[in-house]
Amino acid sequence: MVRLIEVNENNWTEFAALRVADGQRRFLDTALGILARGYVYRACRARVFGVEADGLPAGLALVKDLDEEPACYDLQQFMIDRRFQGRGCGTEALRLILAALEKERKYPCVEVCVHRDDAAALRVYEKLGFTDTGYIDEAAPDCRNLMYFFG
Repeated sequence: MVRLIEVNENNWTEFAALRVADGQRRFLDTALGILARGYVYRACRARVFGVEADGLPAGLALVKDLDEEPACYDLQQFMIDRRFQGRGCGTEALRLILAALEKERKYPCVEVCVHRDDAAALRVYEKLGFTDTGYIDEAAPDCRNLMYFFG
């Protein structure tokens, strides 16, 4: 069973120890880096979601508010530990994150920037309804900008 939990002073070290597969390291920050970004971006209402699978820490996601156009939720980082990959944990966790953000509904959409070579991540996002906007950020020209709109 996959669920979202709060990362707090009692469990953050377990989440900080999570690691992606070797081939994915160039696409994502470390788990500790994701936790640090959650703190650094707190003025943008950043929050880190802990992903738990079968009662164990399995992943992290960082979402922050993006008030510039297009105003949206910015899914900055999303990682599933290598031990939990290929079991549907990432897809289910992303569904739960989207449901939580849709319930809050501060913005009408969620944006994510994904490296064009990260085929596994692109498949998960597209499977859940993210579409390529065609926008290319000069600061990240190797990334595809994907958007998910709430129904």
